Amino acid sequence: MVYISTDNPTDLTIRNSELLRFEKVTALKADPCLSTLEFPNKWEVGSKSGCGCTFRHLCTGSIELGFGEPEDWYQEEKDELDATSLLYKALNEILESGYQVDLVDRWEGAQPDDITTIEVSFDEVSEVAFRMFEGHKFNLRKAKIQPGGGTQSAR
Repeated sequence: MVYISTDNPTDLTIRNSELLRFEKVTALKADPCLSTLEFPNKWEVGSKSGCGCTFRHLCTGSIELGFGEPEDWYQEEKDELDATSLLYKALNEILESGYQVDLVDRWEGAQPDDITTIEVSFDEVSEVAFRMFEGHKFNLRKAKIQPGGGTQSAR
């Protein structure tokens, strides 16, 4: 399961497609891991499979690989790559609009204590290298360009 939360009030279902689906979370008790998300607007994020299974993920035992572009030696399906790209673009747009967003990727049955939180900067992680880490929460951020060319870190 993949969830995001944001302070952006926009209805994210306008981005729904065959490969990416946002569904507003209304029953917070439905998943205990929702308590790890910080912002008022919570969304379940699904892919072609209906759940988060057909996005790019690293399993718990391979997290040390970090973010990385697809490799020839590890076959990833085109739909998986495309769905993850669409998710990255949506998250990036939220951040570039000045809103905050976080994301949790968890396996069925996971509890809040099973989730490890890390800071992830979209200034350092490209769309092609982006993938989620099972059992992790991403506090996403991106520097905003200020008038005059300077930057200010946005969460």
